[in-house]
Amino acid sequence: MRKYDVILEIQGRQVVVGYIEGDSFDDARFQYDEDYLSQNNPKAISVSLPVRKDPFSAEQTRVFFDGLLPEGFMRKTIASNMHFDERDYLSILYYLGKECLGAIRIGEAGDVYKTGYDAISSDQVRQLAAEGATKSSELVIKTHLSLTGASGKVGLYYDGENDKWYLPSGISPSTHIVKQSHIRLDGIVTNEQLSMMAAKKCGIDIPESFIINMGKGIDSEVLFATRRYDRVINEKSEIISGLRRPFRLHQEDFAQALGIAAADKYEKNDENYVVRMFEVIRKHSGNPLEDQLKLWRRIIFDYVLGNTDAHIKNFSLLYSYDLGEKRLSPAYDMISTAIYEAATREMSFNIGGKRVLDEIGKDDFKKMASQVGIGEKISMSVFEDVLNGFENSIHESASELSSMGFENAMDIGDRILHARRSVL
Repeated sequence: MRKYDVILEIQGRQVVVGYIEGDSFDDARFQYDEDYLSQNNPKAISVSLPVRKDPFSAEQTRVFFDGLLPEGFMRKTIASNMHFDERDYLSILYYLGKECLGAIRIGEAGDVYKTGYDAISSDQVRQLAAEGATKSSELVIKTHLSLTGASGKVGLYYDGENDKWYLPSGISPSTHIVKQSHIRLDGIVTNEQLSMMAAKKCGIDIPESFIINMGKGIDSEVLFATRRYDRVINEKSEIISGLRRPFRLHQEDFAQALGIAAADKYEKNDENYVVRMFEVIRKHSGNPLEDQLKLWRRIIFDYVLGNTDAHIKNFSLLYSYDLGEKRLSPAYDMISTAIYEAATREMSFNIGGKRVLDEIGKDDFKKMASQVGIGEKISMSVFEDVLNGFENSIHESASELSSMGFENAMDIGDRILHARRSVL
């Protein structure tokens, strides 16, 4: 019998909220801890795992906790290096789950963890940029860190005042997610930074992000860095290795909130993921009206941008410091996939009943607005606002990046506008 503690950071405190128990990853079940349930007004760790005494099913348990793990090649590489069955989410999560997205970590009774930050040299950062997923998987294993998604990414601590990067050790939180360039998709780092900058100009909340340039700005010399919105540093943060330790904020993506497995993050058979996301916001957001319009604007922007990889794990709920409120998180993982011939033309979920990017139009958004319960006047006002501001936002963002020395920014911007000329 295997038993793992589920530990949640709440207002800086490490709280055992429950445990996962079973003979194997096939039958393991999550259950809230009795002591946690006896506390005043205990909070659920997920919309899909509401507070209750009874254990959840093996499937419910797997869907939520497996959703904390890397996917695709990164997962295969990590599982192979650790000699684990790729399906054994429990073993992988126990090994990696000392620093996940959000505030959850996984441990066993009696575990003792060190804390600290180890400085990374410029050469090590350069290697991370140049060596692809192999190097990032090594760092993921070394730091026991679990980040969702299929791309090569690691969690690092950034000291902006001194422009230095550190590798977290033990259970120390990171401050930034750093992603590598994708060798099959040219200019993807510039593409993502340009897209995020344009999104902000179109009225979308985004976390701070920037390009780490270790050379001349070419693909093998750049990394994309995003400040973690689920990490907060303030005057109450303790000092570890001379650095302020961030507090963790809890979050969950919409696949986890809806109880949908990561493998099913792309809608296949008209499951109406968008409608279900809006239902979650209406029922659980601390400001449902505002968050519905934010989500609506973001979906429109992804469409205009030509982002066919905007699946439901790329939208999340962010919990407050005391878990008392949930809000739509800032946007992340925005790129224009439309500029790449190898990328699919199918959106990750249907828009008014349609999936193919080139077949979707304004009338389909009107239909979707009716489906999710947003009035036509305000929904189309947001649609026109994004559409009218998009071209300038791309031009301005490309120009700003070009002035920073990223010479491919103007080309990427032109490619985005050319790929979406039929919409604009």
